[in-house]
Amino acid sequence: MADSSESFTMATSPNQTPRRGDALTSSPGRDLPPFEDESEGLLGTDVLAEEEEDGEDLMGDDLERDYRAIPQLDVYERDGLDDGEDLEDMTASQRAEAEREMRRRDHAEGLGQGRMRIDLLYESDDEDEERPARKRRLAERAADGAAEYDEEMIESIENLEDMKGHSVREWVSMAAPRLEIYHRFKNFLRTHVDEHGHNVFKEKISDMCKENRESLVVNYENLAAREHVLAYFLPEAPAEMLKIFDEAAKEVVLSMYPKYNRIAKEIHVRISSLPLVEELRSLRQLHLNQLIRTSGVVTSCTGVLPQLSMVKYNCNKCNFILGPFFQSQNQEVKPGSCPECQSMGPFEINMEETVYQNYQRITIQESPGKVAAGRLPRSKDAILLADLVDSCKPGDEIELTGIYHNNYDGSLNTANGFPVFATVIMANHITKKDNKVAVGELTDEDMKAIVMLSKDEVIGERIFASIAPSIYGHEDIKRGLALALFGGEAKNPGGKHKVRGDINVLLCGDPGTAKSQFLKYVEKVSSRAIFTTGQGASAVGLTAYVRRNPVSREWTLEAGALVLADRGVCLIDEFDKMNEQDRTSIHEAMEQQSISISKAGIVTSLQARCTIIAAANPIGGRYDPSLTFAENVDLSEPIVSRFDVLCVVRDTIDAVQDELLARFVVASHVKNHPSNKENANEEADETCLPNTFGVDPIPQELLKKYIIYAKERVHPKLNRMDQDKVAKMYSDLRKESMATGSIPITVRHIESMIRMAEAHARIHLRDYVMEDDVNMAIRVMLESFIDTQKFSVMRSMRKTFSRYLTFKRDNNELLLFVLKQLVAEQATYQRNRYGAQQDTIEIPEKDLVDKARQINIHNMSAFYESDLFRINKFTHDVRRKLIVQQF
Repeated sequence: MADSSESFTMATSPNQTPRRGDALTSSPGRDLPPFEDESEGLLGTDVLAEEEEDGEDLMGDDLERDYRAIPQLDVYERDGLDDGEDLEDMTASQRAEAEREMRRRDHAEGLGQGRMRIDLLYESDDEDEERPARKRRLAERAADGAAEYDEEMIESIENLEDMKGHSVREWVSMAAPRLEIYHRFKNFLRTHVDEHGHNVFKEKISDMCKENRESLVVNYENLAAREHVLAYFLPEAPAEMLKIFDEAAKEVVLSMYPKYNRIAKEIHVRISSLPLVEELRSLRQLHLNQLIRTSGVVTSCTGVLPQLSMVKYNCNKCNFILGPFFQSQNQEVKPGSCPECQSMGPFEINMEETVYQNYQRITIQESPGKVAAGRLPRSKDAILLADLVDSCKPGDEIELTGIYHNNYDGSLNTANGFPVFATVIMANHITKKDNKVAVGELTDEDMKAIVMLSKDEVIGERIFASIAPSIYGHEDIKRGLALALFGGEAKNPGGKHKVRGDINVLLCGDPGTAKSQFLKYVEKVSSRAIFTTGQGASAVGLTAYVRRNPVSREWTLEAGALVLADRGVCLIDEFDKMNEQDRTSIHEAMEQQSISISKAGIVTSLQARCTIIAAANPIGGRYDPSLTFAENVDLSEPIVSRFDVLCVVRDTIDAVQDELLARFVVASHVKNHPSNKENANEEADETCLPNTFGVDPIPQELLKKYIIYAKERVHPKLNRMDQDKVAKMYSDLRKESMATGSIPITVRHIESMIRMAEAHARIHLRDYVMEDDVNMAIRVMLESFIDTQKFSVMRSMRKTFSRYLTFKRDNNELLLFVLKQLVAEQATYQRNRYGAQQDTIEIPEKDLVDKARQINIHNMSAFYESDLFRINKFTHDVRRKLIVQQF
């Protein structure tokens, strides 16, 4: 055989006429130097085929030359031949059958190795052999000594990840990798099963088609487990990969439901559970054109607009329809000239044949709890297309998966010079972060711990003791806040009359009694809380306001604090400092739990289903016990009646309690000092809150999970409730309130009692409201009511309702309360007689026993031996029958 360089010289010598093809070779499209003819290298230059102007003649006089012997091509390789046996001659039909069998085997092997079957690329039937040109070309390559390889072979798993020096975006845009990705994802959708052996996507596609949706959610972790190469490519080149995924998903859906394309023209693959969550403020140039997952609160959203998807144009001169042009997100696609009349325009959009898609722009802002100290929350625009529109509303906290894009913004360039781009997130998947999601994220260990806690007999006391453990005392406030955090059950019979289930709490009292600290604690422990202050909050800031969108110039609705706190808690500090006009704006939100807007042509109603916990100071700063609550606080009766629990905090002077409080505060500072975290003082650990002896507080993380679980899973029913007791209680309270002229008791207070009973049942994870729950609700209601009375009527009222107030109270607690009253009377007597209080106060034992009998307590020995008696510096002198308190 002639040398290849020699053959190249011969083929390109000036004496020869260059030709595009040759009678001997039927492969003009090979990857060889141009116009090369191998037959010249093999057979010499004495045989030349004549060529006509319009191409070579394959059927002329030289037809038989194609079939003459070529020794170099007629030699078989020795490998794989078995010449040892004499085989019988096969008939033509047997030979055809054998070849068909071998072809089927080759197809099956090609599919098993992850390669594409040839008949998918080229239509072939059983009678037809492989294309002759292709066979001939392979034979010629074998004669040249070239390595045999299959050009149409689709990449298998080993070499799909070998990108041959290309970037991921370039690689997945090429035909062969694209086709392989398409088939792998299609195979994944068809064959992926869960741990129970169920076909996951068959059920998902079936559910999707039942609801006429066009979004198929694929869990990224499942994709990574089965097809790690696709999972690697997806975040790097999301736009290209998602396009391939959508086509594959559409084919799978249509194979199951052939006529589904009448309902949904496109199927969109939505990627959920992307492992890495980025904060909005941490998005950088590195994330551009990547698939990202971020979270935030939706602050505003535009209306749903039609966006051009596939455009057709009319030529105004010849009425020819140009197109289709597929519109991109970044720039407008326009035709250059009309192919019919060659005019340069003008063109107008053909409205009938143009295809549109839904378009909505939302703004998401960082969640208030995640913003670093001293920073303002950042916000980012996101674009929702197709069926994602209206999947969230202002106030929703969402997790957004999408592609981080940059686009040209004229206003930015005017301000900052040319090469500055605005960024936007093209949404792919949205999930709302609410209690359902939070409950879904609880582990089995969390569930076990929660159920174990609920079986504890004193779980109610443990939860009350766990509320704000860094604050000393104030058991009534802690109880009210615990009930508010768990909340009652909202009712809406027949969709006509809505009754709220949230419990509103008002803390009012002297300065320095930790009111704001309680609010800050609730903000930390609640799953969704918005904190605001009266002075810094206006009516529109609390409810909702209307502003003109800078892009579309249309009026849009922006959510205020109460709307953002939907299904959560809204905390308002300095409630008394609000303007009266601003305060009246939240009347509707507190009772009907909605906010009605009629501004700038927008008439609508927003949901504000939130618990409101407010803190207020009395008129003049300090609470005057000689006046009623209404006289002490500058709040109107309508707004006071909307609060279920009123907690009055008085800063009373009590030498023993003050000393205990001071010890607790000092110990708390010592224990929590940064330099003393490891070696905390033993004395500090011994410091215990009052009335929590023998009660272990619950860790705060577990308490948070317990509240989320109870609110989402437990819905107590009322059919076992003692209605007579509530009715009698209500009539007694009405009578007392008329006599004392304090806060008015209204029908709202019956609903308040029911809500608190449901909340107490929910604390115990009970399905029904028991008598204990009703008794606790009545006790909290009474304590709230009696605290708001004048000092003069408070004692008589406590005596009147003593049977309710003593529910679930430790006898020692009641006896201590009675004993402190006796001590206070004795101290007043000593001051009046001697002009100063003595260091020792002695109370006759008989006086305490008489008072104890009035509240049905007869055995006093347990009280004398209790820690409560000792901590309050009381001693029992058995010989003299006196109770002595040393100051």
